[in-house]
Amino acid sequence: MTTFGKRIGSIPPLVQASTLVQSDIPPTPSQTIVAPSRKDVSPDRDFIRDQVLQRIEPAIAIQMTQLDLTGRVNMLVAEIATERRLLLNRQEQHDLGHEIVDDMIGLGPLEPLLRDDTISDILINGAHMIYVERKGKLQLTDLQFRNDAHVMHVAQRIASSVGRRIDESSPMLDARLKDGSRVNVIIAPLSLKGPCISIRKFSRIAMDFAKLVEFGTVSPGLSRALEIAARCRLNIIISGGTGSGKTTLLNVLSSMIEHTDRIITIEDTAELQMQQKHVVQLETRPPNIEGHGEITQRDLVRNALRMRPDRIIVGEVRGPECFDMMQAMNTGHDGSMSTIHANSGRDALARMEDMMLMANLSLPMQAVRSQMASALNLIVQTARMRDGVRRVTELVEVVGVEGDIISLETLFTYRYQGENADGSLRGTFVPGNVRPRFFPRLEYFGLADAFMAALTPSNKS
Repeated sequence: MTTFGKRIGSIPPLVQASTLVQSDIPPTPSQTIVAPSRKDVSPDRDFIRDQVLQRIEPAIAIQMTQLDLTGRVNMLVAEIATERRLLLNRQEQHDLGHEIVDDMIGLGPLEPLLRDDTISDILINGAHMIYVERKGKLQLTDLQFRNDAHVMHVAQRIASSVGRRIDESSPMLDARLKDGSRVNVIIAPLSLKGPCISIRKFSRIAMDFAKLVEFGTVSPGLSRALEIAARCRLNIIISGGTGSGKTTLLNVLSSMIEHTDRIITIEDTAELQMQQKHVVQLETRPPNIEGHGEITQRDLVRNALRMRPDRIIVGEVRGPECFDMMQAMNTGHDGSMSTIHANSGRDALARMEDMMLMANLSLPMQAVRSQMASALNLIVQTARMRDGVRRVTELVEVVGVEGDIISLETLFTYRYQGENADGSLRGTFVPGNVRPRFFPRLEYFGLADAFMAALTPSNKS
């Protein structure tokens, strides 16, 4: 058998050049990378894959660059196909070489999808079903893993990269990839469909309010109102369902924070893209296999209060840490922001009431609502609509407590009008044209007139 080490220096220049074109030049955002289908995995391809892996010495392979390794694998694929007289043309050999390299040092069939900037989510339901989301729409790809063991190999590679494990004794995993993409893995016996992996990709495109207006997420008037709200250090909660654009909007709002502010971010899995320099990122820690060592979001919020923060940003509030966050907002940490899963602004308040009671069951409901009304200024409701566009459907002000109810005032609402010929929805963002309770704060920052101008009917679109 020919050893891998004896042929390191024999890679033809022509192979290296072709590999550079295919592997090392990143796609433009508008490109869609089409990966080879794995629906019909022939015995010849399996045989070549096994032979290549036998001829490669792992100790030497890990010392090579991806370009050199790809060239070497492509050379071995061609060599084995010629030796065995296997019916694979040059393009099929090239595709198989890239598949093998992706399996060796990447995430297998997922690598082409991770390189495709048009994809926002990758969803693996067992070995033979891989979905992607493009422009808010789910599509079934023709990519497949070889079997469940192949999926598990990828899942274990993700887990080991963050110092965690995924097996029957620990069948769930939350992690992130090197590029910041968020990953969730669940396997048997919890998943009856085989190993399932969900990846929320880290966007390489820096978002701002201008792009949100361009995409139809907000109108120019609503965009200006949100920008001013962030600049004036209002406490903001972004509410919405899964995949409705909450984190994207939080990133855009946070870009309005002064670069002189000290920002503490708290997340289960770090995915916020802060543009300021003075940022301290905190991330929770799950318990170890003995059930000890867990650090929760509540622990981190409490610790953040001792770190002299100007702004506290919680990626998603989902438990008793809500109580500590309301305390922070009420004790001088203005301009704090977070997201929450809820279907409306009113539902978001109801969920937050439950979370605060999780932290302190002895609190009377009136005290909970008074504290929330005093702490919060705005709730931004987002939704992913049936045309795939993520929109802000409602901007409401938290006015105060009247009796047993927290009063809300609508500042903007999205009004559906119909459907265009291309299937996109048609609607307008209608301003409420009311003077908000936090008007003195706007005056203090010199932006009161600008905010009221954003609320005039002429700014709807």
